[in-house]
This record gives sequence, structure tokens and C-alpha cells, in this order.
Amino acid sequence: MNKQYKLIALDMDGTLLNDQHAVPEENALAIKEAQEKGIHVVLSTGRSLASCREYAQALKLSSYLVTVNGSEIYDEHGELIEQNPIQADYIQMMWDLRNEHKTGYWAVSENKVWNNTDDLTDIPSHQWLKFGFDIEDNKVRETILEHLSKNKDLEISNSSPTNLEVNAVGVNKAVALTKVCERLEITMDEVIAMGDSLNDLAMITEAGFGVAMGNAQDKVKDAANWVTDTNNNAGVGKAIRKWVL
Repeated sequence: MNKQYKLIALDMDGTLLNDQHAVPEENALAIKEAQEKGIHVVLSTGRSLASCREYAQALKLSSYLVTVNGSEIYDEHGELIEQNPIQADYIQMMWDLRNEHKTGYWAVSENKVWNNTDDLTDIPSHQWLKFGFDIEDNKVRETILEHLSKNKDLEISNSSPTNLEVNAVGVNKAVALTKVCERLEITMDEVIAMGDSLNDLAMITEAGFGVAMGNAQDKVKDAANWVTDTNNNAGVGKAIRKWVL
């Protein structure tokens, strides 16, 4: 493994961040040293820009941002360069499913994150990027997943074992990172990607080197080239030290 990686792609929740939603110092230090060596560090997250921008600024990241599972890509100046919306009628269908099964939910439109305290009214008047279900009941989750899986226009993943995340088909972190690589004139083979959930699976398998967190879902660990420590034990920093620095 003497390969020179030129880009580090990092999921946030359960990966870069510990369970208190903070960046462990060991992670921050390793990221700083990687950037000093000219390596791009890209947050590749299910979060919207509003909920990841402060972390990027605190870490002094100077590269691209992949947000909402690849629905949006921002350049190094913070400018939106690509947006991949999901049809409003699919959001309506999922909102109806959520109400039928009384699940938790969140949804991301281009200028707001909606959650359990919000009613989704006037759905067609917004540009939608993602819908998420939070479902403790395994049977209900399987029922909803089965329903959604019949729709070939949807990309279904998760960011924890109890939720489902839904984007437009073809929208995922790997596709977005491939576009970032094209702009940087590097290849996915020069990317090391780290994550813990099913919305990280595509980038972990398509990157040159995929790292699963110690707390990752089994499917992600099985697909990765290597398993690092947990998010609470600075697994990201340890992986950067071992494979990049």
C-alpha cells in the first residue's frame, strides 16, 4: 500500500464526528496535516450545507463539499455547482407513507431541513433533495422499504440502522465524488473514503481504498478494504495516519 492518495472523503455522523457531534482532536490534527501535504479533504455527508458548513470552516477545509448524499456539490469557494432534486410527487408519496405508519421523519428542501415538528404542506412549491424515515419498529421499516424499493426512480440507503434515506435515483456519494475528482483532474483510485452506514457504501466500494468505522454496519465493514477504530475513538485520525500520512 504505497499508493499516494490525493483526496480523503469523510462521512460526518458516526465517522468524523463522535457521538456528541464533535470532531475528536486526533481527527482534526490528522486532517490539518493532510491538507498541509496538499491532500484534498472533502466532507461527503447526508447533511445539508447549513448543518455541515460550520464544521468545514472550523477544520479550515479548502476543498469541495458533497452534501445531502450527493444531491448537492459545492466548490472550494462555497458555490453550488450541482443540484440533483427529487420529484415533489415522490415526496408527497413518502409523506403519506410516513403519516400512514406514524414514523419519525425529516426532509431536505433546497433551503430548509424539515423534521417531526413540521407539517409538510404545499409540497409542490418546494425543490426537494431528500426524504428520511426514522423507524424503530423493524417490521414497519421493512414494509416501507419494500414499498419504496418498487419505485425505480428512488435511491434508498440509510445513515443509521433504524432509518431510511431516499434520494433521486443515481444520486449517491460515489457519483458526486467522481464529479469532484474530474474537476480536480484526479481519479477515484486516488481517493480514500471513510464511513459507517449504507449511504457510504457506494463511495467506500468505488474509492481506491475504502475504510469502515469500527462502529459501522456489518454490510459496510464487509465491503471495506480496512476497518478502523470507532468514531468515539478517533478512527478517522487513525486511518489518515496509517494510510495517508
